[in-house]
Amino acid sequence: MSRADNTTLPTTSLPIRMRVHGMDCAKDAAEIERAARSAGVAEGDVKVSAATHVMTLRIAEDDLPKVRPALDATGYGFELIKSGDTSSDPAYKDPSYRRALWIVVLLNLGYGVIEMFGGFLSGSQALKADALDFLGDGAITFLGLLAIGWSLTWRARSAMIQGVFLGFLGLGVVGSTILRVLNQTTPEAGLMGAFAVGALIVNILAVLPLLKHRKGDANMRAVWLFSRNDAIGNLAVVIAAGLVAWLGSAWPDLIVAFAIAGLFLHSSWMIIRDARSDLSETE
Repeated sequence: MSRADNTTLPTTSLPIRMRVHGMDCAKDAAEIERAARSAGVAEGDVKVSAATHVMTLRIAEDDLPKVRPALDATGYGFELIKSGDTSSDPAYKDPSYRRALWIVVLLNLGYGVIEMFGGFLSGSQALKADALDFLGDGAITFLGLLAIGWSLTWRARSAMIQGVFLGFLGLGVVGSTILRVLNQTTPEAGLMGAFAVGALIVNILAVLPLLKHRKGDANMRAVWLFSRNDAIGNLAVVIAAGLVAWLGSAWPDLIVAFAIAGLFLHSSWMIIRDARSDLSETE
């Protein structure tokens, strides 16, 4: 949508900060920023951090109601940070909800390790890359659990460490995939497909504990986004396994590995970039 009068809202020196609920990655941050700009916010007056999931608007608080419809239309949740940095979202204070998140952490980290082992066992680079997605999701959820009530500075520092760690994992997969290109061996398609199907099942199991805790469109959107994005990666590996079996070539496996690892590295870099920016603003 766009403002009918096509005017830009004036910039203020005191920023408005809002915590964003339901976003998953840098692509979601860009979508929210576009929505704010469509409502008249100047390009440099809106920033959504992929590291801390906090949106900063440099507009007058009286102008916020002019922007809220465009933000709400994205389907994410926006919580105004009035003072301090503690979330008032009751979902995070619900012990059963926290237990559900711990189940998600254990499933993602556990199967991430299993799928990485499957990648080495089957010789599949795509499985190794998909395992990174599990490990990354588990790490992000784990950080979210630990960081409830933390200040923006400490959440940015934690996100920085996480981004660097995930970046090294992604580079490791890219490096090993390049070596496999130079010395190709065809992966075991049967094992590759079995572990990929297992990944789909685990993604479904990870979503189930969260469904009964959905409270509003934003939380439901978060569950949908996480499961959808993970399922796309899993299906890509399943398809690659079928092509490996059909063509007797390692290339489908290698192409999917590069694609997943590349997306993973992009997200890692965005987290690091935004964490650095958040830290500079809090100094």
